Amino acid sequence: MLLGIDIAVWSILILVAMVGLLVIGVPLAFTTGGIGVALCLLLFGPQGLFLLASRTFTFFDTYVLVAVPFFIFMASIFEKSGLASDLYNAVKLWTGRLPGGAAIVTTVFGIIIGAIIGVAGGEIVLMGLVAMPQLLRLGYDRKITIGLVCATGALGSMIPPSIILVFYGLSANVSIGDLFLASFLPGLLLAVLFVAYVLIRCIVNPSLGPPPPLAETQLPFAAKLKLLTGVALPMLVLLATLGSIYLGIASVTESAAVGTVGTIVAVWIRRELTATLIREAMVQTMSACGMVLWLVIGTNALIGVYNLMGGIEFAKELLTNLPFPPFIVLSMMLLVWIFLGFFIDWIGILLLTMPVFLPVILAFGYDPLWFGVLFNMAMQVAYLTPPFAPAAFYLKGVAPPGMTLEEIFSAMWPFIGLQLLGLAIVTALPQIALWLPALI
Repeated sequence: MLLGIDIAVWSILILVAMVGLLVIGVPLAFTTGGIGVALCLLLFGPQGLFLLASRTFTFFDTYVLVAVPFFIFMASIFEKSGLASDLYNAVKLWTGRLPGGAAIVTTVFGIIIGAIIGVAGGEIVLMGLVAMPQLLRLGYDRKITIGLVCATGALGSMIPPSIILVFYGLSANVSIGDLFLASFLPGLLLAVLFVAYVLIRCIVNPSLGPPPPLAETQLPFAAKLKLLTGVALPMLVLLATLGSIYLGIASVTESAAVGTVGTIVAVWIRRELTATLIREAMVQTMSACGMVLWLVIGTNALIGVYNLMGGIEFAKELLTNLPFPPFIVLSMMLLVWIFLGFFIDWIGILLLTMPVFLPVILAFGYDPLWFGVLFNMAMQVAYLTPPFAPAAFYLKGVAPPGMTLEEIFSAMWPFIGLQLLGLAIVTALPQIALWLPALI
């Protein structure tokens, strides 16, 4: 007991304080950091702050963490250049006049972009700028268009490389390369579910996804060949980034650097590389990294103090001793993630829950690789669920006039259902995630 108060009571008080501060608008980083520092001073005195500083420094003193700004910088450059637009136009050649064909194009485009940049926010902005105007121009149903762009854009955090998987690997001490492999097939599963849903609806009602005009599909061979060259540079960047990891040539951090250099070279070849583009990409990268790192500092402080209080061990014993089978406890964890996703960002959910959930999962004998994929899929749902719904706000920033947040929110519910279906399938069939790492 600390100050005569049981750890269970302390846990409830911490939870109430967090909810109260978040409700009045205090950012999560300062909520967790403030509570952590206050508890440290109250229970351990000023000398306890050295332990918090040491814990934070240990997390930052990790080589793999350098990959994060590289991936974000690469995403920013890709977003601000014309590479994405050319890639989308090239992929359009593959579907001809199939009803709903542009939805397939959009999904394939999202998979390729996700595999290049690994940042969901950047991908949703790209999809909103490149794919959404094309779908609306072709006469696609607005709700299908909005939902598909948001859901497919969120695959940026599912298809490797993924910033979420980098942070999970650091938190769980799991190979990030293996996490990338494990996340690949579940990401493709989600993409297939999105395509199947749109195609079925468009086949039943072709007016929801009419084919493109004949003139856009019957191009001369030379024109088609020129468009297909738009795929070459992005695919070379993709092969340089992921190929260097899987072939064992480079670590995740080194491959991120290779991908960044490759993206810069690709933009330079296109004669789009300017000082303004580099400056804007650097500012965007620093802003994104600053937000994430402040969350890391604040959440590390709270979890560090809670661990010193014995809270992590208390939570582990509480969960492992519940009168339910392990699979039910796992399902409860997934529900907690989805619920938290209504209100806070993925990095906060990861840092708050993983120190508690991961020891329980290991005690149950579950594979942490599979658990990381489940977390990533749960965060796919979190990207779309209001009121937080980052995907909606990213899309709103580039949406055409007259497209409201309410319309975006209402369009995402069928795709949230598809994400939950994909999560249920991978939860019931772990080999979907574990087969590829075991093979390679």
